[in-house]
Amino acid sequence: MPDPRHYLGQLSQGHWFAALPQALRHTLLNMAQVQRLDAGQRLFHRGDKPSGLYAVVEGAVRVGAVSETGKEALLTLVEPPYWFGEISLFDGLPRTHDAFADSASTLLLLPQAGLLALLEREPQHWRDFALLMSHKLRLAFIALEDMSLLPAAPRLARRLLLIAENYGESEPRRVLHLAQEQLALMLSLSRQTTNQILKELQAQGVVQLTYGEIEILDFEHLRRLAT
Repeated sequence: MPDPRHYLGQLSQGHWFAALPQALRHTLLNMAQVQRLDAGQRLFHRGDKPSGLYAVVEGAVRVGAVSETGKEALLTLVEPPYWFGEISLFDGLPRTHDAFADSASTLLLLPQAGLLALLEREPQHWRDFALLMSHKLRLAFIALEDMSLLPAAPRLARRLLLIAENYGESEPRRVLHLAQEQLALMLSLSRQTTNQILKELQAQGVVQLTYGEIEILDFEHLRRLAT
C-alpha cells in the first residue's frame, strides 16, 4: 500500500483540506489508512457502526440507499478529493446511508478512535470538521429546494454543475464520469426524461454525450439554464 502522504498534493486541491492548518493536515495524513475497493464492493451499509472519515483519492464512490425491494436512491457519486462520513464523527451513531465503490477505488480512512483522541487533545479543531459538515448540510438544503421548486430541466442543469465542481470541493472539470441512469437516480427522474433533457442540451451545444460520460462544452450556457 502507498504511504498516505503520497496523496497530499491531490488532497490539497480540495477546498476543505487546503484550508486546514498545515500541522493538522500532516497529523491527519499520519493517522490515515489506505483502503482499496473493487468495483461494486461495499464500504459500509446504512446502520453500520461509525468507522471514521473517508477521502476518495482514486475512483468513485456511490452514496445512497437501497430499499428492501431493490430500488436505489442515489444521493451522490463522489470522486477525488472528496471527504465523507463526518456525520457519524459528531454523533457517534450508525451510518445514515450505504456506500459502494462505483469503480476500482482507493480511499484514505481517518479512524474514528484516532480522530476522537485528536479532538480531545486539540478541541479547537472541532470547528474544522464542523465546516465540512455544514457545507454538506447547505448542499442538502439546496437540493431539497430544487426538488420542490424547479422543473426537471433546470434541476438537471444545476446538478451537472454541482457534480462538475465535485460538490464545491474542487475546481470545475469538463468531463463527468457519470452514466445517464445514475444522473436520473440522483434527480428522481425517469431515465427517459433524463435522456431527453440531455439530448436537448447536446443539440444546443452545451454538452457532449458518450457512453458513461457527459462532457460539458459550455459552462456559461449551462449556468443560464440552471436558473
